[in-house]
Amino acid sequence: MNNFDYQQAASIADGIQLVSTNNKAAFVAGGTNLIDLWKYRLMEPELLVDLNQVKEHHSIEEKEDGSVRLGAFVSNADTAYHPIIEKRYPLLSKAILAGASAQIRNMASNGGNLLQRTRCYYFYDPNVPCNKRTPGSGCSAIDGYNRIHAILGASDNCIAVFPSDMCVALAALDAVVNTSGTDGERSIPFSEFHRLPGDMPEQDNNLRHGEIITSIDLPEKGFSGNYSYLKLRDRHSYAFALVSVATGLELSGDIITDARIALGGLAHKPWRINEAELFLKGKQANAESFAGAAEILLQGAKGFKYNSFKIELAKRAIIRNGLMALHPEQQLPGARPSA
Repeated sequence: MNNFDYQQAASIADGIQLVSTNNKAAFVAGGTNLIDLWKYRLMEPELLVDLNQVKEHHSIEEKEDGSVRLGAFVSNADTAYHPIIEKRYPLLSKAILAGASAQIRNMASNGGNLLQRTRCYYFYDPNVPCNKRTPGSGCSAIDGYNRIHAILGASDNCIAVFPSDMCVALAALDAVVNTSGTDGERSIPFSEFHRLPGDMPEQDNNLRHGEIITSIDLPEKGFSGNYSYLKLRDRHSYAFALVSVATGLELSGDIITDARIALGGLAHKPWRINEAELFLKGKQANAESFAGAAEILLQGAKGFKYNSFKIELAKRAIIRNGLMALHPEQQLPGARPSA
């Protein structure tokens, strides 16, 4: 690790000033991903600006319009177990608890969760080409061991996937990311926050240098009656998703009146297609309907040598998770969804 200066920010404005004027400065809150990147020399900040002394944005609050605001500096664990989140947004709670380990969730911040970088092994290996690490050098994963890589939204420059579980649920819930920077404050729809790789895979999101995530807003509708988060992975815990699905439903009898489906482990950002959700409206909540939505969600999917299995796995996961959402009380280890 390189030598660096360390400074505590007294306020959001103070932190923005310190980082925006130094291209090699970085923010730290929980630091769970930053330290990994640092150890592998994927980032070498000259100045580390600690945000933990900032007094604002450390709480979860219900707003007058019925929405809920998640402070960016609240830990993932405190968010998952917060009574408001467990009651109104259980889909988010389940997704957070499916990620990482208890120790990491205790440290990781909500804002930092959104800023995770890919866990692609080629990205972490300085001895092989990686367009995300060194733009223009090539993507080793395309012709390499690509079992964990993208089948949706990829480009010839990058087939890495975004690793967050929390963000899959936030995408399904239509969250809004609030930021502050030298140009003032912004509110960014969650669907516009992360980027597909395109010609600039080195840019994971649309956050500007020196800009800070201050909070995340959850709309009033939380799909607390019918929801499910399904994560398929190589190990039961401490593993990133091969495929994950966040599903929220509103039902009138057995008819779907509203639906949300977001996918993780398959693309450079959480994957959501509005047409699939529109397809489900007015349909019976059964395997056939979810299978139709799955076909829409996986349109254009492209597998590589070692990950083509993800296409069929994702379709089956969407169907299974839709059925699980009909009976969220059955979502216990070993429980099987009702048909």
